[in-house]
Amino acid sequence: MTTSPTSARPAADFPWTAAVRAAFATAILMAAAALPLALTPYQTGLATQILIFGILAMSIDLLAGFAGRTSLAHGAIFGVAAYVVVYTIEQAGVAPPVAIALGIAAATALAAVFALLAVRTSGVYFLLLTLALGMIVWGICLRWTDVTGGENGLRGSIRPALLVSHRNFYWAVLAAAAPLSWAMWRFARSPFGLTLRGIRDSETRMRSLGYDVTLHLFIGFTASGFFAGVAGAMYAFFNNFVSPSTVALAQSVEALLMAIVGGIGTLFGAFVGAATIILLQNTVGTYTERWPTVLGLVFIIVMIFAPEGIVGTIIRVQRGWRR
Repeated sequence: MTTSPTSARPAADFPWTAAVRAAFATAILMAAAALPLALTPYQTGLATQILIFGILAMSIDLLAGFAGRTSLAHGAIFGVAAYVVVYTIEQAGVAPPVAIALGIAAATALAAVFALLAVRTSGVYFLLLTLALGMIVWGICLRWTDVTGGENGLRGSIRPALLVSHRNFYWAVLAAAAPLSWAMWRFARSPFGLTLRGIRDSETRMRSLGYDVTLHLFIGFTASGFFAGVAGAMYAFFNNFVSPSTVALAQSVEALLMAIVGGIGTLFGAFVGAATIILLQNTVGTYTERWPTVLGLVFIIVMIFAPEGIVGTIIRVQRGWRR
């Protein structure tokens, strides 16, 4: 009995592909872990910021790239987690691990509320509704001065003594970012994630097949908010400060741009997008205060010459080369 080359290839390639992926991921983690040894404290701080915002952008990509729902409320979810962490440690004297759990729980609960209100919409209506929901949170943080500090925000040295060092805190964030990234990757490629892709491609077809589209979108939005909340909790310890700007629209837009520049639907492209934008901000910002103009030009160039994002374009070229 003979088999065609096409039918025989998957059985031979799957173990090799899994081994290569594992080796590649291990090499990246080892390089990332060794990175602070070659960087200054300031540069290590930038690397930490890239990891945190990479997780936030990845959470947005989880919803936009796989469920077809682009959210402008994730900055608010991210910021609420940061607010809860700083407030509970500074004002209530809660231990950091408990504060982190409370911050993530608050962000997840807020994401669930947003999901209940938004998942029945799509397209520009979903975009505008999440924008409005995020603006409500921003208004509350701005006006509820007794709790949030208003425009002055909340400040405090909340980082544990063990993590005061830039290197130690970077390694702690990396230790959290690695399993979080793997969890989002597994979530996107699980049967549930494949269902979200089907909903993105055709809601009508998925409904006709018997899938509860609303429930799947609700769970997807809430899970995405959970990961954004974890990023927000880490940001609270990174910045030791939170203000209404942390939950503002600009936060959501910036994280969305990171996901787009890296490549929507690639997940790990979020870290490339975060690195690109954060390094641009800090490099261009030393020469001119008009770095948003430069950032806008870079975004335009990416959309014209690499509409699939940096990582998305690399993947497309690689697939073309294989063919």
